Amino acid sequence: MSAEVHQTAEQRLAQVSELRWTKFPGLNDGFVCLVDAMGDDAAVVQAARVSYGEGTKKVSDDRTLIRYLLRHRHTTPFEMAEIKLLVRVPMDCWR
Repeated sequence: MSAEVHQTAEQRLAQVSELRWTKFPGLNDGFVCLVDAMGDDAAVVQAARVSYGEGTKKVSDDRTLIRYLLRHRHTTPFEMAEIKLLVRVPMDCWR
């Protein structure tokens, strides 16, 4: 993994750490809160290219691959990235 990609991953980790457990208000007394995040675009691309790994592909190639996956509804690689949320909403919204 190149130093540039590694640095970007560290920056993403710092951003996620800042957002973790921050309450974003919604509705009356409800909120949404990020509990945990795992994976990123690189994880999705790597899952789609299981035979080749990261290889020497450029970022533009990664973008093209992600758009292709979305356009053709190949959703399995997107399962490599996930988030866990804490959601509180008024009782009327759940009914």
